[in-house]
Amino acid sequence: MKDDAKLTGDAPVGTQSHKEEHGLEELYRDVIFEHYRRPHNKRAIDGAQIVTKGNNPVCGDRVTVYAKIDADGRIEDVGFDGKGCAICIASSSLMTEAVQGKTLDEAGKISDHFKAMMRNEVPFETPEGLPDMEALEGVRKFSVRVKCATLSWTTLKNGIVEYKAGHGESETEERCDL
Repeated sequence: MKDDAKLTGDAPVGTQSHKEEHGLEELYRDVIFEHYRRPHNKRAIDGAQIVTKGNNPVCGDRVTVYAKIDADGRIEDVGFDGKGCAICIASSSLMTEAVQGKTLDEAGKISDHFKAMMRNEVPFETPEGLPDMEALEGVRKFSVRVKCATLSWTTLKNGIVEYKAGHGESETEERCDL
């Protein structure tokens, strides 16, 4: 079997060749750049009940997250605006897709889980229906870039905490920093 693998260039099951790893890195880089060039939901939202700003002074990323909340406490519409590196913008684009239609509690948990994944506190899992998120897994290798990837998620979570506090909902959490 190993001889066949040498002849065909196929890696044995359960392993990846350097060529395959490089191909995945290229694919993920392409996904990140696609979300950077054509971000989803990059827009201000008129009448948003959540409007919160975040910045990463280390690299200059700045985002504003907007969300409209419906009568059932779900995120009816979500968007972001700002300037940042490719990782920040791509992650912001993916964040809007991940939380659209979720309750504020669900969105807060998704945000916390994403940040834990990026900090290697829990295994990286790609959410169902959001395969592009896998492209951000490689960012975890570069601790200085993790803040770029988590900025919009932290900003959203801060907005949720502020929104709940303003609506008399008891919240045990406080705003979180990068």
